[in-house]
Parts: sequence; C-alpha cells; structure tokens
Amino acid sequence: MKRVFGVKKDKEPPPSINDASDRITKRGDTVEDKIKKLDAELARYREQLKKTRPGPAQEAIKARAMRVLKQKRMYEGQRDMLYNQTFNLDQVAFAAEGIKDAQQTMSALKSANKELKGMMKTVKIQDIDNLQDEMMDLMDVSNEIQETLGRSYSVPDDIDEEELMGELDALEADMGMETESDGVPAYLQPDKEPNLEEELNLPPAPTGHAPVPPGRANAQGEDELGLPAVPHASLRG
Repeated sequence: MKRVFGVKKDKEPPPSINDASDRITKRGDTVEDKIKKLDAELARYREQLKKTRPGPAQEAIKARAMRVLKQKRMYEGQRDMLYNQTFNLDQVAFAAEGIKDAQQTMSALKSANKELKGMMKTVKIQDIDNLQDEMMDLMDVSNEIQETLGRSYSVPDDIDEEELMGELDALEADMGMETESDGVPAYLQPDKEPNLEEELNLPPAPTGHAPVPPGRANAQGEDELGLPAVPHASLRG
C-alpha cells in the first residue's frame, strides 16, 4: 500500500520570528556589501573622469558609471525593503515577548493569590484584636509592678503646702548669703573668732615712738626714781 499511495511526509515546523529575522538580516548584509563595492567602483570612475579630457573616452567612462549607479540604486531599494521587513519582524517579536511576559505575570499572580488565601485562613482579625488587648493588659500590669517596686519607704507623705513654702523661703535666704566665701553657703562657712578690739572700740597698739609735745617732755619723761616713765593705756569711749 505504501508503494501505491506513498508515505505522508512530516510537515516541517514553520520558521520562528527569530529565524526569519536572522535570514532577512543576512540578506540585507549581503546587499550592503554589494553597495559598498559599487561605491568603490563609482569613486574610481570619478577619479578617471577628472583625469580624462572631454571626448569619446570620457563619455564611455560616464556610461559605465551610470550603469553602476543604476545597480546601486536597485540594491539600495532591496536593502531598504529588507530592513523594513526586519523592522516589522522585530515589532512582532517584541509584541510576542510582551504577551509571554504577561502570561508569566498572570501565572505568578494567580499562584501568589492562592498562597495568600491559604495564609489568610490561618490568620483572623479577631485573633489579632484579642492579642492586642492582651498585650495592652500585660503592659498595664507591668507598669503597676514597676511603680510598686519603685516606691520609697522613707519619704513622708504628710507635708502640706505651707511647710513646703517655708522650706523654699529658707533655701532662698541661704542662697542669698553665698557671696562671701566663693559661693559657699553661710551654714558651711567656718566660724570666725570675735574681734575684742572691734567690740570694745579700742585704738590700735602703737608701732613706734610717737613725738612728745614740748610741754609734756619733762613731765612724763621720768618717774620718781629717775627712770623713764611707762605710758598708761586708757580705755576710751
């Protein structure tokens, strides 16, 4: 039967966008190489036209240059057409890649949504609220414990406002007397010994021989035995 009807050939898979783009790009590169060769040939003809005098030889060079220029224009048209095809294929490939990315994104979102739903079943808002209330109660109890442990056992609680104001006035009076001994309070300064001369208003003791008035030189110069008289101190005031 196979010999009569033959064997069905397997169809080749259609070319992908990347395969078609690569093939067209290679064709465009081949055409571009031909255009470059024609440009080099035209440059050679131009140099020959500069060196050739007007006449049949120059006209022949112009004819060859015109033929090469026509070929160049044809290849340039093919190159532009191939580049347009490549551009269209690139646009299609870009759109196809965008669709694939969107599909992957949707698949990832569906998986994440399913996972979130499963996690939400184990977490309830009411449980969170109850946990927050319990934490607030525990914090209040902890603050009460800290305040209880921080109480002082020796601080009196029966001080009234008048006693407080009297204590503040006494402290202010003591601070006002701190200017004598480099800012040391008066109650911390050492006690000073009383000065008897200042209290009795006595004159200071003489430090040398005072001049004797002329009228009293003989009267107080000697005593009854002929010795120098001793001055007597007298209290004044």
